Amino acid sequence: MTTQNNDMTCTIICWAIGILLGALTAAGLMVVGWSFLQGAFMGAIAWLIVGGALSIMVCGQGGRPQGRVEALQAEMDAARARVQGGAPTPSAEPAPTVPAMATGVVKPSTPLAGEAELASRKGSWTYSNGATETASAEAEGKPATLSAARDGKADDLKKIKGVGPKLEGVLNSMGFYHFDQVAAWSEAELAWVDENLEGFKGRASRDEWVAQAKLLAGGGETEFSKRVDEGDVYDT
Repeated sequence: MTTQNNDMTCTIICWAIGILLGALTAAGLMVVGWSFLQGAFMGAIAWLIVGGALSIMVCGQGGRPQGRVEALQAEMDAARARVQGGAPTPSAEPAPTVPAMATGVVKPSTPLAGEAELASRKGSWTYSNGATETASAEAEGKPATLSAARDGKADDLKKIKGVGPKLEGVLNSMGFYHFDQVAAWSEAELAWVDENLEGFKGRASRDEWVAQAKLLAGGGETEFSKRVDEGDVYDT
């Protein structure tokens, strides 16, 4: 009811303004010399144009006010009601989720480069009569070696045929001081020694060092070792 009254009041005011401007138009034309009928006709036209235009522009189509401020207020009220009621607004966007930071120690799923090689180089150690005997880790097949002769006394490796004073020094530098060390060489270890005798490669297999060393380590003798004991081979 209130809205209808407002619409009617707005329309009446607009057309009243139109009548006023139409009357002024007619009076002005008659003052300048137009006849009464001519002035009244033009005033009516002015009234229709001005009243109709104001009614449409100010009060809206059909005589209803546009009410822009009221419409804006209504939209704001509707938005406020949606927020208070828990309904998401059209512009609302879901808050980004932040993944929880993983805790604990990170372990590699695959072995690190060089890890296996490093582990193979650790080696192992045993002790015998104060001399450290080490299992080789430098290369596959290397025999066990000693850091020094047991009890500080090395066997006379020159009793093995093919081992002269120079080669005995080479063997000692490699960690071989006793007959039982040579006697214990496997085929793979013998091949390693053959390969690593600088300047004498292949001598250990060719002169059958292992077989000779087994006899000498057990307290036996060979024809060559007898000649060495008699001083017939090397100058003493």
